[in-house]
Amino acid sequence: MADTDFELISELAYKYTGIVLASHKRDMVYGRLARRLRELKLTVFSDYCRLIEKDDHQEVSQFINAITTNLTSFFREQHHFDYIREHICPELKSTHADDRKIRVWSAGCSTGEESYSIAITLSENLDMENWDCKLLATDLDSNVLEKGQQGIYDLGRIESLSEAKKKKWFLHDRNHPDIVKVKPELQQLIRFKRLNLLEKWPMKGPFDIIFCRNVVIYFDQETQRYLFNKYADMLREGGYLFIGHSESLHRLSDRFKSIGKTIYQKIH
Repeated sequence: MADTDFELISELAYKYTGIVLASHKRDMVYGRLARRLRELKLTVFSDYCRLIEKDDHQEVSQFINAITTNLTSFFREQHHFDYIREHICPELKSTHADDRKIRVWSAGCSTGEESYSIAITLSENLDMENWDCKLLATDLDSNVLEKGQQGIYDLGRIESLSEAKKKKWFLHDRNHPDIVKVKPELQQLIRFKRLNLLEKWPMKGPFDIIFCRNVVIYFDQETQRYLFNKYADMLREGGYLFIGHSESLHRLSDRFKSIGKTIYQKIH
């Protein structure tokens, strides 16, 4: 990969996704895109660059999938789910007593573990038969969305969960002892959709909760400011925004107040 190849790939990554590929990401980019070159039987990166320069070329979606980082797990950053259980669910019972409607958005949902963790938390703390609860799960990567939609995971992915949670929310198959499947009652709460956060958002909201964790770290400050403002527009007054452990709204938005531990509440 020549310097000019990496520079062009970085420019195209920013153009298509808003993701900033700094120079220290070069080895990662090389490793991921080298697999695409092998599959396409290309020998030089310059030929690959010519393919993805055309934004209508079918390889562009594969390029986006390749450079998108997808690291997730069930109940990652447990304190976020504790806060939903201890504070938001009791609040919803009071503030939403009339319509009993809950709307949640998991932006950058990856393979779905975060979305299912939210659904489990709500289901365990609210009588879901009497609530209109819908979760929207979006990601840029079509491959991970398909996995989330299927709700099938390696057994090791739920290793850290309690036995009670494993039994209550996952199905086991005797013929395939190394995998588990999320139960249908959880799957029916979630709608998986592909979405580029920098393109037009088709949903109208308002949402009670938005999770956007470990997503904005890939964007520059201008893009982060833009996204946090749009999230505020999508949240109801007093709604909650959860971000990643290494992220912050400091000097990026004055529309939220910090509750601590990367949890924010919309104030205007």
